Amino acid sequence: MSSRSSARVGFTLIELLVVIAIIATLAAVVAPSIFGNVGEARRSAAKSQLQILALALDQYRLDNDAYPTTEQGLAALRLPPPGVASASWRGPYLRQEVPLDPWSRPYVYLAPGVANPTAYDLYTLGRDAAVGGSGEDADLTAWQGPVRS
Repeated sequence: MSSRSSARVGFTLIELLVVIAIIATLAAVVAPSIFGNVGEARRSAAKSQLQILALALDQYRLDNDAYPTTEQGLAALRLPPPGVASASWRGPYLRQEVPLDPWSRPYVYLAPGVANPTAYDLYTLGRDAAVGGSGEDADLTAWQGPVRS
């Protein structure tokens, strides 16, 4: 047998531990920035959805002379609500079902609104589902103002 055939094959335990330590260090440095971006992506998605829903609500109002009531809700953007003349309802005003917010909860819709008594309030309470907050817990509204109870 030659000396070349007895050469070392594979990795030693120390080499494996060094590689694992390097990977763990990189993960510890990179992970917070990745997960920070997830929160911002959810906020951006919620802002976009609020704008799309607001446009659909405005189109509904143009056709029906009023916004859907709180009881009719955002579902009135997909199906004609009871009490609305079928001739004036020219929907659906959304191509897909009314989305949940990025935290898997329905958007809050009030008409007439508390903050906007001549129109509607449309908002999400963010990750914490409570009024107020900052970052991913902050409330997002269609009118860019604070939520009023």
